[in-house]
Amino acid sequence: MTALSRLSDKARALAPGLLLAVTVAFASLFIASRYGGPVMLYAILFGIAFNFLNEDPKTSAGIQFASKRVLQLGVVLLGASVTFSEIAELGWATALLVVAAVATTIAAGVLIGRGAGLSGPHATLSAGAVAICGASAAMAIASVLPQTKDSERNLILTVVGVTTLSTVAMVTYPSLAHLFGFSDMQAGVFLGATIHDVAQVIGAGYIVSDEAGAVAAIVKLMRVTLLAPAVFVIALAFSRHAGTDATGRAFPMFLFGFAALMAANSFGLVPDAFRDGIAGASRFCLVVAVSALGVKTALKELFEVGHRPVATLALQTAWLAVFVGLAVAFGKGVLPH
Repeated sequence: MTALSRLSDKARALAPGLLLAVTVAFASLFIASRYGGPVMLYAILFGIAFNFLNEDPKTSAGIQFASKRVLQLGVVLLGASVTFSEIAELGWATALLVVAAVATTIAAGVLIGRGAGLSGPHATLSAGAVAICGASAAMAIASVLPQTKDSERNLILTVVGVTTLSTVAMVTYPSLAHLFGFSDMQAGVFLGATIHDVAQVIGAGYIVSDEAGAVAAIVKLMRVTLLAPAVFVIALAFSRHAGTDATGRAFPMFLFGFAALMAANSFGLVPDAFRDGIAGASRFCLVVAVSALGVKTALKELFEVGHRPVATLALQTAWLAVFVGLAVAFGKGVLPH
């Protein structure tokens, strides 16, 4: 059998399931653009409606491919959304605040999760999603955690939870920024450093003002740059501590793709005309991957988990908001104001 024929056979095996995930993604994007709301949540819910196809031999391979490989491609392409110069504009103090917020939220979040009775991987997944960039971070982190029978259920719960909390934050955090008397610049730093998903960060920022929206977007990109090093550290930590029912993961090489594309973008090697297209492709890949994850999820499994993961996500989110809010309020002499 030639390489071309093997590739053709592989494509035919993957096509039905991949097409299903792409169709669900398009439907989710259409509903979100027409009626508003978080596209990731739509993708999960629509995907769950097709859970009966997860075990079908015709679609299972493509669904698996979409939930893993398409996810990795989306994370790689996310690198084109970030440049070092954009980050440098807000100064070292803001960058230090973002690093400290991410690091402390992951550390405290793991302790919160363990205290609530979650497993180490689940607590880490939840904390990382809150600390960095919501659903995108959750899926990237999940790709390097030890795989157990509960891994996909925990991932879908985390994606649903951070997406919902991010939407709540988009509506409520601008009012908090006003209540505490933050300037537009301070509000942008606060919103960009605390809200989970990029779209909700931008939405919340522009509720305050155009300046706050622009600052919030840049601060959010600072957090996105920490995705690769955070996943690297998590991968190293768990590579030595896989449980007896877990399957260890090799180091995720796709993170080098993320870093390389971010570096290329920073040095002007990615034309401006292509940046928006690459960012859109990244977003679409992530929606396709979430759609496939939804197809792989049975509602019965979600309802069996209870309230602990939701309470954990809420407490982790509160930790991040309090940490950043205090830093912004008392850092007026150091942070942009």
